[in-house]
Amino acid sequence: MPTSEQTADTSVEEVPVRAARTSFVRANAVTIGLLLTALILAGIIWFAVPHQHKISSLWLFLFELTPFLAAAGAIAWLDVDWARRLRLHLVVIPAAFLAMFCFFVPRIFYYAGRDGDQLYYHMLTLVPLIILSLCLSYRLGGGTRTGTLRLGGALLLLQLSGLEDLAYILVNPHTDPKWQHVPDVWTWAYHMSVFIGHAPTKYQAYAFITVHVVLALLVLFLPGRAVAPLLRRNR
Repeated sequence: MPTSEQTADTSVEEVPVRAARTSFVRANAVTIGLLLTALILAGIIWFAVPHQHKISSLWLFLFELTPFLAAAGAIAWLDVDWARRLRLHLVVIPAAFLAMFCFFVPRIFYYAGRDGDQLYYHMLTLVPLIILSLCLSYRLGGGTRTGTLRLGGALLLLQLSGLEDLAYILVNPHTDPKWQHVPDVWTWAYHMSVFIGHAPTKYQAYAFITVHVVLALLVLFLPGRAVAPLLRRNR
């Protein structure tokens, strides 16, 4: 039968454990909520939305961005002290790498030359995962909340800018005459046409790219005092 002293010692030990657990949940409440939201939204989009290259509506396009936005917020609000204490960098970064290396890479190899829509869809899903992994590495390394949000927003703008479409034309040794020069109309650029209402001309595409690149630079380098009121607790 335990003595009163042993009982007191046990109760003293249990209190910090309960307090620590509560502290973890409380410190990461925003992160947990946003992460669950991101997973639910990603599941809806992956399993309920057709995997296709063409974008049918602007609202669907914006809805497909919501898992990324929620996940970026979850990373930005991650409590770095708790992450270090739990050594999360040894778990979540390898897990992100394995998700890319053991799922997306084999799927991309599988669909290459077989199913263009599936190949395109998997690539469009892989790139945001890469962005989030970079943001997570920055945050776990001690990066600020504002810096995390800046990186996520700027890299997403660069992904949506159309730079990759232009690079596809310029950096590859095309033998098809259609791709040896920049086409006058970009009929394949659905992420642009869904905003402007029609397939963009070459110069409209250039303007679209320029606007997104300028916005990305503003997100990255706009003075901190301009965004400080939005994020008063920058840890």
